[in-house]
Amino acid sequence: MTNKTSVPQAPKRRLSWNDPGFRSLIYQVLVLGVVGLGVWYLVSNTLHNLAVRNISTGFDFLHREAGFAIGESVIPYTPADTYGRAIWVGILNTLRVSVIGIVAATVFGTLLGIARLSKNWLLSRVTSAYIEVMRNIPLLLQLFFWYAIITEVMPGPRNALNPVAGVFLSNRGLKLPALQGDALDWILAGLGLAILVIIFLGHWARKRQEATGVIFPLVRVALGLLIVFPVVAWLISGASLSLDMPALKGFNFVGGINLSPEFAALLAGLVIYTSAFVAEVVRSGIQSVNRGQWEAAEAIGLPRGRMLRLVILPQALRVIIPPMTSQYLNLTKNSSLAVAIGYPDIVSVVNTTLNQTGQAIEGILIIMAAYLTVSLSISIFMNWYNKRIALVER
Repeated sequence: MTNKTSVPQAPKRRLSWNDPGFRSLIYQVLVLGVVGLGVWYLVSNTLHNLAVRNISTGFDFLHREAGFAIGESVIPYTPADTYGRAIWVGILNTLRVSVIGIVAATVFGTLLGIARLSKNWLLSRVTSAYIEVMRNIPLLLQLFFWYAIITEVMPGPRNALNPVAGVFLSNRGLKLPALQGDALDWILAGLGLAILVIIFLGHWARKRQEATGVIFPLVRVALGLLIVFPVVAWLISGASLSLDMPALKGFNFVGGINLSPEFAALLAGLVIYTSAFVAEVVRSGIQSVNRGQWEAAEAIGLPRGRMLRLVILPQALRVIIPPMTSQYLNLTKNSSLAVAIGYPDIVSVVNTTLNQTGQAIEGILIIMAAYLTVSLSISIFMNWYNKRIALVER
């Protein structure tokens, strides 16, 4: 005779108001329904009012000719292009200043945060004063200040400052030498390949160090690869490559790359303002590392630079990354203040578009969608990186 072990079955769930789960579901459905009704009322009321006033709706205007010029653009653009292309130019301009600003603010802010913790009394106090001053002056005022410095204080093109050969700073902006020729595509391909190799080398070096304790000189190797790969790609291509140096002709410079006063002022304001907050984030992250880690690194004879790079900063990153994400998002959204100094970002271009077309609602939706997409992309990447460096509990 065999004993059969009976498996207890879960009791059947009854739809009763006394069940907390059932009540919670009903409440959520009711809230969702109320929100849906509110959205439907607002949309239908808006469409009705627009129809009464004979105001057209929709995004068909994006295919019409824009008819206005844009001072600077990453891609070719003329007034004969469509509103859609004009808005795309504004988005790329916003991305350009945001990406460069994030990189520059991260590097500058990290250096400031480390300098504030320096044992050098003068360096620490000067850095602290800089951080406190820049954090407490509104960004808009800083943008006005830097724009006035460039356009009013800087000399004209004929008397432009020339700190380095081929670099000119005047009230027309910053002129820099530029590479031109058919070999540029090959050089960019070599640069991209070098970055991929560096990523794989970094992964391999970390695994190797964990297994053997031997440190691979990744920084020096990476710098070498970033130089060697593009040069080799250029030599293999056999294509032409030349350096276009800016030169003064008439009343302005020709050739090279031009950073307009608006772009330079916006970038300077964003970097200087955000780097002060980044410095505090880095400082707090470093100070969160237990003092015993410093003492252990000193006990094995590590110099201070290597101590920070190999022991302290990797642990501090777990505290630094979440608030750093907020600073990146703030910098990206603060770039919308560019309209105050005339830089053609997405807000400026869409403002011109909706003034010409009257499509105010669609224009605002485009701006909201653009910033939402960029902000979510930054958040997703930073959250992924935060999970990657998080401690794995056993």
